[in-house]
Amino acid sequence: MRRRDREITDYKRMLKIMADCDCCRLGFNEEGGAFILPLNFAYDDSDEGLFLYFHGAREGKKLELIKSQEQVGFEMDTKHELAASPDPCACSYLYQSIIGKGEVALVEHSEEKEAALKLIVKRYTGRDAETIPSTALEKTAVIRLKITQWSCKEH
Repeated sequence: MRRRDREITDYKRMLKIMADCDCCRLGFNEEGGAFILPLNFAYDDSDEGLFLYFHGAREGKKLELIKSQEQVGFEMDTKHELAASPDPCACSYLYQSIIGKGEVALVEHSEEKEAALKLIVKRYTGRDAETIPSTALEKTAVIRLKITQWSCKEH
């Protein structure tokens, strides 16, 4: 990281910043360049590691890319605000951001899939889902990203 003075290394604070982000962008390699995909997400911090979970259709480009790659990059950010100045060239921009890499895979086991969907529901609605209907489980793809490297920055 070039600006070490802006680096956040406190794990709990990094998780708080992650919780404040409402979108996570996954970066895939594809022929001709990168493919960036914005997604809703939830995270699970467990003894086995830090995981991001995403959901979507069971077909399409996203799933094709996930099946073809084991490692992806990710980015999320929040707290955007212009730090204005009378001198336009002296303006700055305030933010919090997280970038990293991880191992991506489709979730195949129904128990993990249901738990991940419950995390996503809770994150965006604020409500617990007692159960996820079996029809939703069948037609929804759940993607897991095990974070292998990440950093956090704030200005």
